[in-house]
Amino acid sequence: QVQLVESGGGLVQPGGSLRLSCAASGFTFSSYTMSWYRQVPGKERELVASITGAGGITTYTDSVKGRFTITRDNAKNTVYLQMNSLKPEDTAVYYCKGRYSWGQGTQVTVSS
Repeated sequence: QVQLVESGGGLVQPGGSLRLSCAASGFTFSSYTMSWYRQVPGKERELVASITGAGGITTYTDSVKGRFTITRDNAKNTVYLQMNSLKPEDTAVYYCKGRYSWGQGTQVTVSS
């Protein structure tokens, strides 16, 4: 069965960095676009970034452009989200999505 397991969340000060990882299993990882979403209580889940199967095309929501970078390692079946210059408004639960499935989420809190 498809399994997506996120890691790397935590508490960081404004301006800091975190790298999220999502380890995938149960499907042909390199054949699927992978995405990161985030959600805060009371709001809809928001698409943050996506990367195509071969990694050649990436897209970002405007609020993270220039600060976040999505990458993938198809040999390790893992997708990453490098988050730099973090802001308090980046605080959310971050979810990995691939092959119509979701991970359990990892909390990112940006606060001084």
